[in-house]
Amino acid sequence: MADTQGMAEHRASVTVNAPVHQVYGLFTHFNDFPKFMSFVKEVTYYDEQRSHWVAEIAGRHEWDAVNENWVEDRQIGWRSTNGVENAGRVIFESLGANQTRVDVLIRYNPPAGVLGDVGENLVVGGRFDKALQQDLDNFARMVDQAPAGALDPTSSNYLFHSGSAAAKGTTTSRQNETMDESSSTSYAGTGSTMERPVLDQDIISGDYDRQTTQGSLSDRNTGY
Repeated sequence: MADTQGMAEHRASVTVNAPVHQVYGLFTHFNDFPKFMSFVKEVTYYDEQRSHWVAEIAGRHEWDAVNENWVEDRQIGWRSTNGVENAGRVIFESLGANQTRVDVLIRYNPPAGVLGDVGENLVVGGRFDKALQQDLDNFARMVDQAPAGALDPTSSNYLFHSGSAAAKGTTTSRQNETMDESSSTSYAGTGSTMERPVLDQDIISGDYDRQTTQGSLSDRNTGY
């Protein structure tokens, strides 16, 4: 991870009733975070390594991040490159054929200098710890309740919880664009068009019907 000395630190962990490879594959699809997290409003991709985040933690904050220290089925990491200074690491530990422990560590530098540090210590920190643990518990429950085969991260539109940003309608227009169930996409090599949510990789490649989302596309240039 990047130099995180002096940053506020938050941890949460949960045991998921699924094999480590499936849990890793689903959790590493960052675009799905607003579907089970309450404070993450958007995660959209620039490419396979870089992403844009919007979160509501003691106010609305945005940043770009880059992936680092990824080891398949074992760990992932990221650090911000602008905006709110933060870094994170997630460790995946197999506890057997159908059980995985997920440990999350997030470090960030509270905005507003000394006042930010005081707010983190007195108010924000405890609320953030609670929200992070609740969201991780929601992730575990939804994986446990998922229909057969639905652990594929590219078909994870079932990942909604009543407390999530997506369920509350507090996600950004760019996030909504990746979850637009009214858009149709042609599957490569099939010659047919099937209804499914637009995914972030579709936006990166341009492989979707731009006419159906022209209005939200304009938001990408003018803000949220």
